[in-house]
Amino acid sequence: MQFDLWLAAGVFLSYIIKGMCGFANTLVFSSIMAFHVDNVDISPLDLVIGIPANLCQFWRNRRNIRKKEALLLASLVIAGIIPGALLLKSGDTHGIKLLFGGVVVALGLEMLVGEIRGCAPKKPHPAALLAVGIAAGLMVGLFGIGALLAVYVGRTAANSAEFKGTLAVVFLVDNATRLTLYTATGILNAQVLRLAVLCLPLMLAGLLLGMWLARYVNEHRAKLLVDGFLVLSGVSLLATNLARLIR
Repeated sequence: MQFDLWLAAGVFLSYIIKGMCGFANTLVFSSIMAFHVDNVDISPLDLVIGIPANLCQFWRNRRNIRKKEALLLASLVIAGIIPGALLLKSGDTHGIKLLFGGVVVALGLEMLVGEIRGCAPKKPHPAALLAVGIAAGLMVGLFGIGALLAVYVGRTAANSAEFKGTLAVVFLVDNATRLTLYTATGILNAQVLRLAVLCLPLMLAGLLLGMWLARYVNEHRAKLLVDGFLVLSGVSLLATNLARLIR
């Protein structure tokens, strides 16, 4: 992978979404880049440039973090990251992406309909937390995608600041874990770091623009936006990987 207009646009656009919603940057970035490079090249680059973005979201929303929930989810995610990172190194993952894409679409639609009807956030059963946490860890380890985490936190968070702050804690724990694993397995290398340095100004510009835009969106519309992007995230996973399987 090399630094070009396509990569620059992918970084800038994906981090506008990150600034607005608190997630979905990896799915947008992966969808833009997937037809040009392999996922094993996309995930480590997005990991490196995503760390400063998650630190910004953490600091901005630090007073609204659901600490116990964030730490529990983070521990479950770590349990899934290790096998996920090994699968990323060793094999074809399009079938797994199709499965997760379908799950994200279904859950995202449920949340979207609930928000439109004005339903209050629900606390999932502990067994659901366990399943979502480990499945989310696999998704993060394989693809760096936190859509399933967003599904879970979105069902329990009272507002967008709580949603973004809690997600940021989990994402930072994930970032530290994957940084170690990707370095140890050779997925993260000097070329990725050079590209990341070039991408950082674009990431910061997109993130700040997204955070500025988010100030003009009320709480109900913010939740609709997040739920809508969850559905689009799942559709993107399905469409991208169906196309690659057909080719």
